[in-house]
Amino acid sequence: MLERDIEAYLVRRVKEHGGKAYKFVSPTNRGVADRLVVLPGGHVWFVEVKTEGGRVSPLQRVFADEVKALGCNYAIVWSKENVDAFVQSASGV
Repeated sequence: MLERDIEAYLVRRVKEHGGKAYKFVSPTNRGVADRLVVLPGGHVWFVEVKTEGGRVSPLQRVFADEVKALGCNYAIVWSKENVDAFVQSASGV
């Protein structure tokens, strides 16, 4: 499965749960998460999308560590099954 397929599935599942999955780009900051997911109830997550067997780059690890140190939520999804589990747990359902 391609990363874009997993990302499209994430967007669809988040929308089904009443949320938004904004494409997150920051031109001067490499390594940022792919999506900024906002779910009902004020649940906000930075979400990186990878394929199974994909690699998290050193810059992506730095970004993850920085936002977690600031108290933010961060997740990596590797498959459609991961997306389902993430949406269910992140939305408090």
